Amino acid sequence: MIKEEINNKIKMDEIISFAKRKGFVFQGSDIYGGVAGLYDYGPNGVELLNNIKKSWWYHNVQLKPNYYGLDSAIFKDPRVWEASGHTTSFSDPMAECRACNTRLRVDKVLEGVGVDADEKMSEEEINKLFYENKGKIKCTKCGGNDFTDAKAFNLLVKSNMGDFAEQGNSPVYLPGEASQGIYINFKNIVDAVHPNIPFGVAQIGKAFRNEISPRNFLFRTREFEQADTQLFLKPGDNDKEYEQIKQDRWQWYKQIGLSEQNLRWKQHNNLVFYAKDAWDIEYSFPTYGFDEIEGVHNRGDYDLTVHSKHSGVDLSFIEQSTSERFIPHVLETSMGLGRVFLAVLAEAYTIDNLGGDERVVLKFSKELAPVKVAVLPLLKNKPELVDKAKEVFNMLLPHMTTVYDASGSVGKRYRRQDEIGTPHCITVDFDSLEDDSVTIRDRDTGKQERVKITELLKILT
Repeated sequence: MIKEEINNKIKMDEIISFAKRKGFVFQGSDIYGGVAGLYDYGPNGVELLNNIKKSWWYHNVQLKPNYYGLDSAIFKDPRVWEASGHTTSFSDPMAECRACNTRLRVDKVLEGVGVDADEKMSEEEINKLFYENKGKIKCTKCGGNDFTDAKAFNLLVKSNMGDFAEQGNSPVYLPGEASQGIYINFKNIVDAVHPNIPFGVAQIGKAFRNEISPRNFLFRTREFEQADTQLFLKPGDNDKEYEQIKQDRWQWYKQIGLSEQNLRWKQHNNLVFYAKDAWDIEYSFPTYGFDEIEGVHNRGDYDLTVHSKHSGVDLSFIEQSTSERFIPHVLETSMGLGRVFLAVLAEAYTIDNLGGDERVVLKFSKELAPVKVAVLPLLKNKPELVDKAKEVFNMLLPHMTTVYDASGSVGKRYRRQDEIGTPHCITVDFDSLEDDSVTIRDRDTGKQERVKITELLKILT
C-alpha cells in the first residue's frame, strides 16, 4: 500500500488514542472517569498549543502596527451579556428522545442526514425541517426516533461571584465568547493609545458553553480558547478590508502547515440580523469531514452601538484628521484554538516508510513543533559522551525547546522523536570528542549530516 493510501485511511479514533499516549491531550478529570467535553493538554500538547498562539500573535499583532493586544477578565458585569443578546439568543436547538431522554443538537443531526440547517434558524424553521426528515434520524443512544419538539437551549454557563447574586443582581455568567471583552474596552484603548482608524484589537481568551452534546474530541467542548481580532473601521471601508482579512487568514493556515486541499471557504446562508456577511474557513478532518475552524464576520456597527446604549457611555470615534464622529463598523476573525490544534495534529499525523520500516511521524512545521531538537549521546553509560551531550544540550536550551534523550538504542530514540514531531536529532559519538562535530538528522528524510558544534545554532535557527 502506497503512502497516500495509508494516510487516506487514517481515522480520528487513531489520532485521539495517539494524542493521549504521546502526551498531547488527556481526558479532563481522567482518574475520576473523565468529564465529557473537557480536556487537558499534556506536556507535548501545551507546547504545540503555545506555538500556535505565538504564531497567531506574531502575525496578528507584532506584524501589524495598527493592531493592539488585550487580555480581558473572564468575569464581566451581567449587563454585558444582556446588551450583546447572549442571555436571550445565544442558544442551540435541542430535542429530547422520549424513550431514553438523550438530548440531541437538532441542527447538527439534520446536517448529518444531508439537510442544510443552522442554529440561527427560528424554532418554527428548525422544527419544520426536523419533522420533514424524522424518518432519517435515530437517537444516538437507543436508536429510537420519537423526539420532543426542538427548543432553544441557552448556552451561557451561570456562575457566582462573591455576593453579587445575593444582592439582587442578575446571574453572573462565564463568557460564551471571548470577543465581548474587546468591545467593552474600546473606549479605554482609544483613550490610552490614541489609534488612527482603522485599527484592530487582538485577544486570546477563554470561552465556556453549556453544550448539549459535546462531541468530536476537541472540536466541540464546554471550555475552550478563542483567538479573536476585531478591526474597527470607518463605515463604507468594509469591503476592501474584509477581502484583505480573508486573504491574510487563508495564508496563515497555509504557513502553519495546513494543505489547501484540506481547506475551504463556506459562506453563511443564515445570518444573524445585524451581520452584513459571514464566512467560515473549514478544514477536512479525518472521519469528521469538513467543519469550521474560524469565522470571518462583517458585523456592521451592532456591537459598539448596543454597548453604548446599555452602558450609557458614548462609544463613537472622532477621526483626528476630519473631526468626524461615528460609530465604527467591525470586521471580526474568531478562531477556535482547540479546533486548529486538532487540524494541525491531523495534518501532521503521517504513516510512511523510512529505511524499510513503517513509522508514525508528526510532520509539523518547524515553527509549531513542540520540541525543536533532541540531543542524544550514542551510549548513556560512557561519562565522556554524556558530558559532551549535556554540553551541547545546555548550549541549545536557551534558544529553543530542547530535550535530552539517552534511553534505548539510537534508532529507537529517533523513532520516539519522530512520533512527537521533533525536526532534528543530534547524536554525540566518540568522534565528537576528537573533532567537536556531531551528527544532525532530519525528521522527514532521515538524512544525516556531520556538522561542527559551533555551527549548530546557525543551522538550527
